Order: sequence, then C-alpha cells, then structure tokens
Amino acid sequence: MSFVKLTASALAISAVSATAAAARDQVQVAGSSTVLPYASIVAEAFGENFDFPTPVVESGGSSAGLKRFCEGVGENTIDIANASRKIKDKEIAACAENGVTDIIEVRIGYDGIVFASDINANAFEFTPADWFLALSDKVLVDGALADNPNTTWADVNADFPAVDIQAFIPGTKHGTREVFEDKVILAGCEETGAFEAFKEANGGDEKAAEKACIALRTDGKSVDIDGDYTETLARIESNKDGIGVFGLAFYENNTDKLQVATMSGVVPSTESIATGEYPVSRPLFFYIKKAHIGVIPGLKEYAEFFVADEVAGEDGPLAEYGLVADPELADTQEAVASEAVMGGNS
Repeated sequence: MSFVKLTASALAISAVSATAAAARDQVQVAGSSTVLPYASIVAEAFGENFDFPTPVVESGGSSAGLKRFCEGVGENTIDIANASRKIKDKEIAACAENGVTDIIEVRIGYDGIVFASDINANAFEFTPADWFLALSDKVLVDGALADNPNTTWADVNADFPAVDIQAFIPGTKHGTREVFEDKVILAGCEETGAFEAFKEANGGDEKAAEKACIALRTDGKSVDIDGDYTETLARIESNKDGIGVFGLAFYENNTDKLQVATMSGVVPSTESIATGEYPVSRPLFFYIKKAHIGVIPGLKEYAEFFVADEVAGEDGPLAEYGLVADPELADTQEAVASEAVMGGNS
C-alpha cells in the first residue's frame, strides 16, 4: 500500500533532536505478528518525520514479545512489546520479579480473527460449533465424550463439502491462538453441550472443563503455525482445501488469493467489528517500559505518534490497512501523554 508521508505539523507533535545520552538510540519493539504490520507502518513514518532513527520492529508472537519485555530494564532489553491480547497477571508478575514495575498499556484499536481459504476453493459459513467439532480432541458421540471421529468437513456439518479437514491455526505463542480458543473453540464446546459433559467428567471443575474443551486433536487435521500469517498463506497455497486463521487486515490485503468465511452469519469487516456484530474480534495493544522513557531517545514520541488521530484514527493509514479505530482513542492519547502506568499510578 502507499503511505502518504505525514508531517510533524499535521500531527501537532514536535520532533526533537535525539540528544539524550544512551548507548542505544533506536527504539526496539517485538511481539505480536498481528500488530507487526501496523507497528512497521508507524515506525517507517516515524523515521521519516522525526529526528530519531527508525524504530526496530520484530515479530515472534505476543507471548514471546512479552517474555522479552519482562526480562528486565536496560539498554539490552526491548522497550515495547506488541500484543494481540492483554498482558496476563503471571506476565506482570514475571516483569516485576525482573524489575519491570511501571508498565504503560496502550490500546491501539481492534482487529477481527477470520477464517479464510483459497479464493478458488469451497466457500464456508461457519459457527463456533463447526470449529469445535472439527478440531477438538474429544467431542460428544451418541451423548458420550469420545475421540474426535470427524475427518471431513461434511462429517462436521452435512451442509459442508466432503473435503478433508485441514486447518492451519496460530501456534501457542501467538495471542491470536488464545482468542481463537476462547471465542471459537470454547464457545463451540458450549454450543454442542460438550462443556457440561467435560465439567461432569472433571467433578464439576469449570477450569478443568475449559482446558479439556480447548485441547485440540494431534492427528494432523489441526496444524500449528509458529510463524506469521505469510506462512499460513503459503500452506493454503500448497493445500487448496486448507483453511487458515488470520487477522482481518492480513486477509483484506490478500483478497486476490483468499476468500473469507462468515461466522455465525456475519461477514467480517471493519464495520461489523466496529459495531460488535462480528463475534470474533479483539483489542490490540502495545506495552511500554516506562523506565526507558527519557533514556531511549524517541520512545515516548513514537508512542504518541502511533496513537495520534492522523495515524490510528478512522481516516489514518492504519485504518486503511485494516485496523478498526478505537472509539476511545482520545483516552489512550491522554494516558500516553501523562505516562499513566497500569494500576492507576503515573
């Protein structure tokens, strides 16, 4: 996509010289592959418009990024972790153990998780129950829990074609995987009645039942993708019956190769996500190490630039790429400006 060079005056943000004494003069970012393209767009524009070096943005998944973020404070640790889910309590605890105690949470907008196949392959209209019946390790068979016997999509739903189930889903280090498990697999488990069966089998323990619900089959029908969405796309290109789990923005930038399925009767789009109609959506974040502000040149300026109306707003380049603008973006801008950390302190 083309990116119109923004001016500092248009953004009403003052670019200042990178004069702070530091052994490292580039902002370093890692984490979510979903947030990666947005962060890359912002980093490139930041480098063009400000008197700071272009930030270094790496992928690796939300969990991997947050793990690196929580390794400690100092020039040998990253400044920002991108995430397609909220940071977990156990990650906050791990950060604290390593001296990372002041964390600024920045919500940049929303994205949807979509289910897409080759543009010339079969079309699908899914429900969460379909995905649970296709991928769960155990399902209800004649009222009892049993190993998943379904091998084709027609076994899952008589309205579907009789093609082999081959699903390419994000690996466990990706935030997208956790949203997929919670909003699709677990929801499907509940829809089919299997959740109650798992709960009964675990002595009424709901947590154990949830864990059993999201345990996926290991016979090759469900394939974890540890790389980014380009790897998922490559798998589909080599297996025309395969179906992949993607972020909406990636799909929208590959509509010449992919077709998208509906979920519970709703077509995924920026509009259906913004209204809350599409059921599989999630907020996107990045987390800033406050101790690095004022030490790593350009860190706060990059964060403020990222959430500026002209960048992350409805008419900005991130929306053009597929980000659903946050209706509470002004609150986020204020939180970044005031360096408000998680827990309410600043």
